[in-house]
Amino acid sequence: MTTQQNFGALAGIRVLDLSRVLGGPFCGQILADHGADVIKVEPPQGDETRDWGKKFDNGGSAYYNGINRNKRDLALDIGSSKGREVLLKLLETTDVLIENFKTGTMEKWGIGYHDVLSKKFPRLIQVRVTGFGADGPFGGFPGYDAMVQGWAGLNSVNGSPESGPVRIGVPVVDLGTGLNATIGILMALVERNRSGKGQLVEAALYDTAIMLQHPHASNWLLGGVRPRLIGNSHDNLAPYALLHAKGCDVVIGAGNDPQFRKLCELIERPEMAKDARFLTNADRLANKPALVAELQNAVKDLEGEALALRLMKNGVPAGAARELPEVLDHPHTKHRQMVIEFEDYKGTGIPIKMSRTPGALRRKPPAFGQDSQAVLHEAGYSDQQIAALKADGTVPTQRRKN
Repeated sequence: MTTQQNFGALAGIRVLDLSRVLGGPFCGQILADHGADVIKVEPPQGDETRDWGKKFDNGGSAYYNGINRNKRDLALDIGSSKGREVLLKLLETTDVLIENFKTGTMEKWGIGYHDVLSKKFPRLIQVRVTGFGADGPFGGFPGYDAMVQGWAGLNSVNGSPESGPVRIGVPVVDLGTGLNATIGILMALVERNRSGKGQLVEAALYDTAIMLQHPHASNWLLGGVRPRLIGNSHDNLAPYALLHAKGCDVVIGAGNDPQFRKLCELIERPEMAKDARFLTNADRLANKPALVAELQNAVKDLEGEALALRLMKNGVPAGAARELPEVLDHPHTKHRQMVIEFEDYKGTGIPIKMSRTPGALRRKPPAFGQDSQAVLHEAGYSDQQIAALKADGTVPTQRRKN
C-alpha cells in the first residue's frame, strides 16, 4: 500500500467528520477508503475511543485505529466562537459534514443546518447520526449500541432458552447506522447532481436496529408470529443448526428439499431424507428437535472443518465455526484482501470491491491534530494566523484533560 494521490471512486469529495466513537467515524472511514478527502475534526479532549484500550504510537487504541484510517486530523475547539469561524471557513470547500452531537448542539452554537448552514452553503450535505432521532417520545436521547439493542428488541431474538436474551456480540447497530449514513450520503450526492442542492441526512441507531429485525418483524407484522429465543436455530427453515463435530462445531443449513436430500447423502444417512417427519421444510420445522438430534448423532465423529468443506463443495450451506484469530489468518481471508497492512498498521480490509476505482489504504489512522497545519494552510490561513489559533487553544496541539 502507498500514500500516493488518491484516485478512488470518491476522489474530489471533501468530508468534515466531526463525529466521535463509532457510527459516524465508521461512515467517514468508508468514504475515505474510497477516495474522499476526509478530515477528522477532533474536539480538544480528542475522540474518547483513543482511550478505549492500549494506546499505540499515534495515541489511539485499537478501537480508534480500526475506524479512522485514511483520514487527516484537525484539532479544533468548535465550542468556541473562533473555532466556529474556522469551521465555517472550512465548510466553504466541503461537500459533506458528518456529526453526532447531542440533538440541538449545532443550533445552540448558531450553526444549525436549516437556519444557517443550508443558507450559507446550499450544496452542503449534512449527515446527523443520532441515537433515537431528533423528535418523537425518545427524540434527543443519547444512543449507545447495547442500550438500543434492548429498546429495539434485538436482545429478545438473540440467545437461547437456556441463556435468555443476549446482546449481539458485535456493535451491529452502530456499524449498521454507519452504513446507512454512508448510503444516505451517496444518495444525496447523486441527487445533488440533478438539483444542485444539498440536504440534511439523518441516520438513527433506533431506526437501524428496527430495520435489522428481519425476518422477525415481517413474521410478526404479516403473520402475527411472536419471535422466540431459538439459539442457533431458525424459525422459517430446518435444518439450520450448530452441530458438534471433531475439531470444531459446524453450522449446517438446507434451504430447500433437494439440499436436504444431498445433506443426508453426504453424511451417509440417506434414509433420513425418506423419513416422513423430514420430507419437506414444513415437516422438518414441525419435528425440529428430532431432526437436530438425528443430525447431531450423524456428525459427532466427523472432522468439522472437512465436513463443512465437503458440504459446501456439493452445494449444501455449511460453515466451520472458527475463532477470529483463525479467520483472520485463513487463506481465503488473505485472498480476499480482508486484512490489509501499511507500515505498522493492520486492519480489516475493504469489503466493497470496485473494478476501475478500487478503495485502498493510503494513510494510517492519524494522531491527534497531526494535520492541523496543512488543513488550515489549504483553507487560506497564514503561519502567523495558525500560530495564534494554537496559542489561544482554538486549535489545540495536545489533548485537553477532561
